Formats: sequence, C-alpha cells, structure tokens
Amino acid sequence: MSAVPKIVTSRREYADSYTLERYKTTGGFDGLKKALSMTPEAVCAEVDAASLLGRGGAGFPAGRKWSMLRKSDVSYLVINGDESEPATFKDHLLVEHDPHQLVEGVIIAAFALQVTQAFIFLRGEFALGLERVQSAVNGFYAEGALGSNILGSGFSLDIVVHPGAGAYICGEETSLLESLEGKRGFPRIKPPFFPAAIGLYGEPTVVNNVETVSNLPWIVLNGGSAFAALGEGRSTGTRLFALSGKVRNPGVFEIEMVKTTFRDLIFNPSLGGGVTGSGEVKAIIPGGVSAPWFYPEQLDLPLGQDEVADAGSMLGSGSIVVMDTSTCMVKAAWRITRFFSRESCGQCTPCREGSGWLERILYRLENGQGRMEDIDLLLDLCDNIAPGLTWPPQQTTICVLGPSIPSSIHSAISRFRDEFVAHVTNGGCTHG
Repeated sequence: MSAVPKIVTSRREYADSYTLERYKTTGGFDGLKKALSMTPEAVCAEVDAASLLGRGGAGFPAGRKWSMLRKSDVSYLVINGDESEPATFKDHLLVEHDPHQLVEGVIIAAFALQVTQAFIFLRGEFALGLERVQSAVNGFYAEGALGSNILGSGFSLDIVVHPGAGAYICGEETSLLESLEGKRGFPRIKPPFFPAAIGLYGEPTVVNNVETVSNLPWIVLNGGSAFAALGEGRSTGTRLFALSGKVRNPGVFEIEMVKTTFRDLIFNPSLGGGVTGSGEVKAIIPGGVSAPWFYPEQLDLPLGQDEVADAGSMLGSGSIVVMDTSTCMVKAAWRITRFFSRESCGQCTPCREGSGWLERILYRLENGQGRMEDIDLLLDLCDNIAPGLTWPPQQTTICVLGPSIPSSIHSAISRFRDEFVAHVTNGGCTHG
C-alpha cells in the first residue's frame, strides 16, 4: 500500500493535538486565511473539484448540497456530530483530538455559503469532545478568527456548540434540526422539508458531517484536484473507518478510498492486524449496523461508495465490524435489533411496532423459547417493514431508520439459517 497524505488525522501523533498552540504550529489557520483571500464562489469551486462525498452516511456530494441552498436573507450551517450508531466512533476521534480543524472547516464552509450563523451539534455523551470543541471555538474568537470581521476579511460568523440528548434518531438531519429548535427529535417529511429549502427555523440550511467539513482546510490549501487525485471514480480522497469486532488492532484508520480493500483494512499489520479468536472471518458489517452484511467472498471488495453499493450494501457511517466463526449470528442480529427498537422515535408504525416485535422474537430464539415458525415469521415481518427486502430499502416510514432494521436479520437468516434452526432444536444458543 502506497503512502497517502493524512488529511484529517495529520496531528494524531501529537499528545497535545487538541490544543490551540499545537494547531498553530502545524498549519492551523492557513486554510482559513487562503479561503478568505478567495471569493466564496472560488471556495465552492474547489469543493466541487474535490468531489467530496459527505462522510455522514448518505454519501451525497458536499458541493452539490451547497449548490442546493435556497437563496434567502437568512440561512444556517449545521454540523452533524451526533454520532450514535453502534461501533461508529470516527467523528468522536476528530472532536476530541483535532477540534480546531473542525472549527476551521466550519468557518470555511460558512464563508463559501455566506452564512453568518453556524451550529455544531454533538452527541451529549461526548463530554470531553464537547469541552474541547467549545474551547476551540473560544480560541478562534480570541484570535479574531470568529465573530465580527474575521481576520480583517469583512466576513462575520458566530458558532454555537450544542450538545444533543443522546437520541440516535437525531443523527437524521431533520430530526437534528427539530432538536436544535427545542422540540422532540422527530424526522420531518421530505418534501417539503428538505433542509436546503426549509431547514432550521424554517430557513434554508446546509447540514454537513464533522468529517466532511474537517477535510476543507486541506482541500482549500492543496486544491480540489489534489483531493480528487486520491481514490477513484466518485470515491475521492481519504476516509476514516472505525474498525472493531474480532480484530487484533481495533481503531480509527484514515485510508485512501477504493485503493484499499476490506482485506487490507482488516489484515494489514499496520491497520487491523488480523482476526482474533479463530482467525477466520465469518461476516463483516461494512457501514454501520443498519447496513446489510458482507461475507468472506467480499473481503477483496474496494472501500468505495459505488463498489460497496453495487455489491448490495453501503459504507454508511464508516463503521466496519468483523465477526469471526465463534460469533453467534442470532445474538448479533438480536443485539442490533434491540438497539433499533430502543432508539425508534415512535413516529411511524412500521418502525415503532415492527422493531419491538422483531426484538421479542429474536429474544425468545436466543433464550430457548423459539419456535421453528419464528424464522419465517421474522422474514415476513421484515418484508412488511421493508417490502421486497431489497437494498436500498423501500421507504415505509418518514426516515430510513425503519426500513434499515431488517438488514441484519435478513443477512443473518439468508446466510446462517442453520444457526436459527439450531437455536430452536437445541433450546437456545450453544455459542460461548
């Protein structure tokens, strides 16, 4: 694997990477100063040239999202840091270890959009991250890089750091906006509530992910073409992946998109270091627990947006979970479904009721009370929540949480039905 630049983790080696002093001695503010010397249109053009895909899950091009912002006297920029998906922790790394890079990226994005009010919405449980991001914001104000007339440019911006209340659903952009407005985090119906048209407080709003805007200082400094030269096709640049599960070296790794495969990430000694336990991959979750699973035959698939989508799943939240041959697939599906059942906002019937029914059936299978007909009952319920059990799923709810629930169950039964049968015949789980 050839060396690639560390775009969002360049300061990771420093123990004091989160401090303003370290940031200033390692190129901090350089991207912002260059952006402020350009026109907003020129900054947008560089982001377009970079072909930067959103790093929050949907993978929508950031430049295109910016171009959709409805012209208005009032508009907002909101940064989604409500990273709540199980085994997803790459944004957590950025807010704790390089909060100034995040804030600089927010200012660059706001300048490009000519927005004068931005919000950074962070998961409330990120106590240390919240403290460090707020400290970074305070530092930017003290340096004259936030507030009125930023660095003498004539551009002004205020940033509010807002802690969420621990609701997974607020990772969905319209739920996040509801929460910011002081309401319960219910997803909004789209249309008409596309944030770029009707967003925060009813005004046009751009919602970007923490990692997405953290790329902006590097893109402005080095040019969009330099970013686009990394990766391949639509999947340009580098991306953070949170690797966990049955691996020797779990953690967050910045790798070049497409040029790296699942096998590289899991087995390279400088990355995942191989599989623990049996040493054999049984299945992998490629993009957060809402994604359909992959199996050993997909290990050589490139880590690219389209490549993974064409194979029937998604890179999603950048979380890759490895399961080895000792893993009970019934238990894995049950634990994922239990999470979704608990985190459903309750607004839509298929998600609210269906998730609970699925969780109860999986519970009794795992705990020795299952019936043989429960296996097909699970698939029937899944088909009602996401008709056809295809990917991407058909929408039966306002947001995608509901139709994503069947992914793990359908994956587990399709490949490991014998384990479900064994749970019935043996009176529960036989794994350790």
